[in-house]
Amino acid sequence: MKRREFILGGAAVAWPVVARAQPTEPMRRVGVIMNTAEDDPESQLRLDAFVQSLGHTGWEVGLNIQIYTRWSQGVTTQTRLLARELLGLSPDVILVGGRAAVVVPEIQQARRGIPIVFVQAVDPVGVGYITRMTKPGGDATGFIQFEYTLAGKWLQLLKDVAPDTTHAAILREPGTAGIGQWAVIQAAASPLAVELMSIDTRDPTEIERGVSAFASEPNGGLIVAVSSTASVHRKLIIALAAKHRLPAIFPYRYHAIDGGLISYGPDLVHQFRQAAGYVDRILKGEKPADLPVQAPTKYELVVNLKTAKSIGLTVPPTLLARADEVIE
Repeated sequence: MKRREFILGGAAVAWPVVARAQPTEPMRRVGVIMNTAEDDPESQLRLDAFVQSLGHTGWEVGLNIQIYTRWSQGVTTQTRLLARELLGLSPDVILVGGRAAVVVPEIQQARRGIPIVFVQAVDPVGVGYITRMTKPGGDATGFIQFEYTLAGKWLQLLKDVAPDTTHAAILREPGTAGIGQWAVIQAAASPLAVELMSIDTRDPTEIERGVSAFASEPNGGLIVAVSSTASVHRKLIIALAAKHRLPAIFPYRYHAIDGGLISYGPDLVHQFRQAAGYVDRILKGEKPADLPVQAPTKYELVVNLKTAKSIGLTVPPTLLARADEVIE
């Protein structure tokens, strides 16, 4: 039995091959930077979806493609180091997920001509990754995380499930994404008579201190905005909401699965499948400049009735009827 080595997750793994002809096409290399930790189950699901979808288009790890994966744990400085490390491997395409997209301009400057596919990017035109959505016009293309109007719907959901809410804490990370989401929620707050405050999600101690102080006043609720650090610290945030019996709205399905009250947002696993399609097309000769940047096409509303009961809330039947999934 012969053995062939391939790269996945940054490590070389021996792979048995029995009576198989050597590939006639060159081995292609794909670098991947994930914005969370390697042991994060949700991120592993996304990466698995990406690899499996590449397989459906004819790319088999160890036969005609190698995938080098790095995990930044939401730390920008680490992301920059990992980007330089991947550039040293001369990849044919680089996939960047979530906040890792902050290194797109640096990759473009350091090694022009390397195609980049981003997933979960926020305002790629505004921050300069691309020139326009329909025809990016450079080395980068991909998928945006959400449309900012989504943030206003989180506040409406909070009022739907907890009508007595008079003030809401927005757990967010400072920066372009946090500012944009805050602006949309703020615009929705006045008509709903809700006062807002913000809590920085970068440090767990600050999260705990901020939520605990906020919970000292009645009729409050939480909205967890999209950010890498909110994803990294999601178990803490969910636990604090339960401890203080605060209704909380989250952006992704896995938050509700992990015990959050309500989640509403895009299907990110689906976006990684779509990203595999773009990587396939680029490896087969298409240019990122000609591939339009796409917004999410699948959104999910998930309600956790068990959590609602534990904090003394009754979810309106009209809200349950709208839900894509109800956890009991």
